[in-house]
Amino acid sequence: MVAGATYQRVTSMDIRRSPDPKTVAAELAAYLLKRVAQVIEDRGVCNLALAGGNTPKAAYELMRSMPFDWQHLHIWYGDERCLPVGDAQRNDSMVRKALLDGLPISQAQLHSIAAELGPQKAASQYSEALSRIERLDIVLLGLGEDGHTASLFPSNAALTLSDNAVAVYHAPKPPPERVSLSMNCIRQAGERIILAAGEGKHEALSRITAGEMLPAAIIGEAIWFVDEAAIAGVCTDASMHK
Repeated sequence: MVAGATYQRVTSMDIRRSPDPKTVAAELAAYLLKRVAQVIEDRGVCNLALAGGNTPKAAYELMRSMPFDWQHLHIWYGDERCLPVGDAQRNDSMVRKALLDGLPISQAQLHSIAAELGPQKAASQYSEALSRIERLDIVLLGLGEDGHTASLFPSNAALTLSDNAVAVYHAPKPPPERVSLSMNCIRQAGERIILAAGEGKHEALSRITAGEMLPAAIIGEAIWFVDEAAIAGVCTDASMHK
């Protein structure tokens, strides 16, 4: 946790439950564009941070074909791997291919993490860029099998840092060097949405609902889009939507 900060586990979870990952992606795509439109109507612009992963990718592919006025949406990223520009394993490469290619979005609306510069320099630059906006309006996050979210891993030193974006070293999955939004930045966002689809997320959700202080458990109030394989048998005191 951030030095000097005390984070509490979310004791109730707003869960949107779907039968399978395909339906989760469809429900997320519709919900996300609806919420973005509402933020734009209220604030004139929406700053949205996107996640990597297969289920978000499927949602992005659906969003691309939906009618929407894209000119007031700014795209940010929850985390990035320290790999060369254009590497297929980078989140911005996936988002560009799945969502952005062909859309009427200017470069000024796109805010990639320059992770090719290395964790420290890239995190510093991204923190500065984020400081120019009031806050992120919506942050889309995934759930790792160990309970991590963005690139904030359990017991990793990055959890103790408070800048908007933080350097991540020694990640337990490759590549070991990354850049992530900080827990502070995530918690200060207007809204948090977290995805958990597939049997591989079942144990992490079980640990979170049992009260374990995993990174994904301390992001603040959030809407959870989950499928049956991830949530079956582990949801108790959550607010459920089917």
